[in-house]
Amino acid sequence: MKFITVRDFRTYPKKIWEDLKTVQEMVITNNGKPIALLTPLSDSDMEDTIKAIRQAKAKISVERMRGISLKRKTYKMTGKDINTLVADARKSR
Repeated sequence: MKFITVRDFRTYPKKIWEDLKTVQEMVITNNGKPIALLTPLSDSDMEDTIKAIRQAKAKISVERMRGISLKRKTYKMTGKDINTLVADARKSR
């Protein structure tokens, strides 16, 4: 996977678009931190690609939530416990 800076993206767009055809994925960085993933799309696969990326992001989020739940031991909560927390949160608004 290739990393490119925001500055390079602005300065050398033609080269980046050409490289993307062979590299297939690039991470755009700003101040050394990743901010975006650049991947080629076509009319025929755009919807499927976007759907796959969204599903992958959702899966990662669920795994993180499960990890937090295990760490905090909140996986042991009952439905009643959850409803009580929700009710308390709504009252505090």
